[in-house]
Amino acid sequence: MNKLFASPLLAGLIAGGLLFGGAVHAQDVQPIDRIAAVVDEDVILKTELDRAVANILAQYAGRSEQLPPRDVLEKQVLERLILLKIQVAQAQGTGVRVTDQEIDQAIGGIAQSNKISVEQLRQQLARDGSSYTDFRASIRDELLVQRLRQRFAQTRVSVSDAEVDAALSAQANTGTQYHLAHILVALPEGATAEQIATAQKKVDGVKALIDKGEMDFNAAAVRYSDSPNALEGGDLGWRNGDEIPAAFSDLMKQMKPGQITAPLRGPSGFQLLKLVEVRDASQSSPQMVTQYHARHILVRVSDKVSEAQAKAKAETLRARIAGGAKFEDVVKESSEDLGTQSKGGDLGWFMKDEFGPEFGGAVTSLADNDISQPIHTSAGYHIVQRLGTRESDVADQSKRAQVQETIGRRKLEEEWNRFLREKRGEAYVDFRVGKGSEGNQPGTETTLPTAKPAGS
Repeated sequence: MNKLFASPLLAGLIAGGLLFGGAVHAQDVQPIDRIAAVVDEDVILKTELDRAVANILAQYAGRSEQLPPRDVLEKQVLERLILLKIQVAQAQGTGVRVTDQEIDQAIGGIAQSNKISVEQLRQQLARDGSSYTDFRASIRDELLVQRLRQRFAQTRVSVSDAEVDAALSAQANTGTQYHLAHILVALPEGATAEQIATAQKKVDGVKALIDKGEMDFNAAAVRYSDSPNALEGGDLGWRNGDEIPAAFSDLMKQMKPGQITAPLRGPSGFQLLKLVEVRDASQSSPQMVTQYHARHILVRVSDKVSEAQAKAKAETLRARIAGGAKFEDVVKESSEDLGTQSKGGDLGWFMKDEFGPEFGGAVTSLADNDISQPIHTSAGYHIVQRLGTRESDVADQSKRAQVQETIGRRKLEEEWNRFLREKRGEAYVDFRVGKGSEGNQPGTETTLPTAKPAGS
């Protein structure tokens, strides 16, 4: 599946053959449709909830015993839909926009990754009883949330060179990586003694069920965890030592694969951590890649400059260079990339897709010293001159970039989850279906079964 989707609710769209719509349009609404929840000034319809639940059931086909009872699953899925609505509203309210062209490109990528055409995708959606309009709306919402998260990262998260140096120094001594999973029993900001006691009782009960063999860790995560990755069995993937809080990292070093910690109190609540696997990533092989050296002239598209106008200007600038004007002079006079304008448009050495597939494809098709026709990217129209190529070992550079990314990802994860909890707490949410109709509270299961779970 294409990496477009951050939300597990949208993962497996094609494989599951089902999806929910980010918006429901008047022509698709049946008179009997009900409201599942009111979220501020928006609503989640029962049909949206049903489609989302059906998508999860399709993903767990043959493994339904890992899922909680239907009413609990509905509460979990409804809570995710609520968070999606809140994030979309936040994105739109802060000026984040997604164009129809960007949605078309995303859909084209999904179709391509599934080795079908867009028309075949349309046909498959129709066979599954899903609306292409709703599919587009879902893609739009996911792109909006991605953009919101990216903007959040740019303004709230920074990683210093000193942090990267320290992490690399630590890795030089140990390159151990840990594959982890967790179960989170969340606590609100400023939790009361009663809330803490209730959460402690719940996490202790979950641990007891696992220890007795009445439920495996993955199933317990799906059923009881408050984490956004609960429906993935709490899987956290591979983490470097520097991505794990120091107190937890020390525990990991003493554990063997398959072991589970006692309940741990963290900033988000109580956690159970499982060490799934361990591997040594200290040995890095040479990574030889082709790098390109190029310079460019950029003409941006804006509210005042249309696509056609920008393209026409880029073609005029290209004609001037073909007529004998010096590239660097045209850059100085006309390029709108302020970061490279003073350097004659020089982009330095870069890998093929570093500036996007359209730019990279054009550069690779040029011979050294050739000048491209105008290239259209999300930034505008570029005229590119390729200056040279080289084979380079980027192992150290790649490792440094990877460490920087992992530190940033850890920081972002912590800040983003805190941000979402704040926005969820501030939102007006009125549940209209199930036992979750209790006002502004998440609909997750808080009590433990007295008997073995269904399907055991």
